[in-house]
Order: sequence, then C-alpha cells, then structure tokens
Amino acid sequence: MTEGDSLTGRLLVATPALADPNFNRAVVLLLDHDDEGSLGVVLNKPTPVDVADVLQPWAELAGRPSVIFQGGPVALDSALGLAAVPGQGEEPLGWRRVHGAVGLVDLDAPPELLAAELASLRIFAGYAGWAPGQLEDELAEGAWYVVESEPGDVFSLDPRQLWRSVLRRQRSELALMATYPDDPSLN
Repeated sequence: MTEGDSLTGRLLVATPALADPNFNRAVVLLLDHDDEGSLGVVLNKPTPVDVADVLQPWAELAGRPSVIFQGGPVALDSALGLAAVPGQGEEPLGWRRVHGAVGLVDLDAPPELLAAELASLRIFAGYAGWAPGQLEDELAEGAWYVVESEPGDVFSLDPRQLWRSVLRRQRSELALMATYPDDPSLN
C-alpha cells in the first residue's frame, strides 16, 4: 500500500448491508490505515456517561455533548481523545495530527498542557480495528462507503444524525441513501 492508498482521515459510513450491530449506521473516522491494518473511532455513538465521571481532569475541555462516545467494540476499557488544534504550526506536546486540524490527544498528559491549544475535544471509549486486509475485504463486500471527512464531523453537536448528514452532503446518488429507512420492512 502506498501513502496515496491510505484512507487515514477519511470516513467509513456503514451501508445498510452491514450486518454487524456494532456498526449499525456508524460513521467511523479512520485514524490509521496502512499495511499493518486499520484503526478508527465511531463518531456517532454517544453514551450516557459524562466525561467528568470518567476523566475529570479533561471534562472542562470536552465539547458538547460532554459525554464519552463508544469508539468501537475493541478495548472498551481504554480511552482515546480527539481534539482540534487550529493552524498548521508546530504540533503541541501531547497531541499528534491525524488529518487536517484533528489529532490524537495523550490523555495521560496534564490537560493544562494543551488547554490553550485545543479548539474542541471528544473522548472515546474503545475503538474499531481491522487486521491487515480485513477492511479492504469489507469494502469489496460493500459494507462501507468511503467519503471525505469534514472538520465538523468529529465534533458534531448532533452526533446521532451524523450518518444521514454525511450521506446527504455527497454529490452523487449516495446522497439518496440518507433517506434509507431505519427499518425497511415497515415500508
């Protein structure tokens, strides 16, 4: 795989054909995609757990809704932080750029180290992971649409509507999928 083949920073949008309940109507931001596999977080599955209940030091910096998101079915007892750092300057300590202004936050670092640099922060419990070639197989099976991410996707104020809004903005017949019913058997 060449760097141009990498899907890092792009969105995986679950197709209606994807049968895995962990990814029903999921929108996944790919954080890493290379020959060693793929890793991402589901952007549209907020939990009822407040950030303050789990990671109190980071609660003040968390965006709205200020809850933990279920990032995927893998390692639910671990946390990943994604934050926006505006500008293209030097990366602040405790933050690694993934794509554009979005990057991973070292949640073991003191929050005050990054507080002045962060524009938004979202915390995810767990992640979605694929072994080498596994994601490519799922793409070939039609399980995912691959689309460009936009800066607001990670920090959407209405994450439960993200699946529809990401599809609706596409400039192709893919936009029609935004109207796909939750339960097609009821039509």
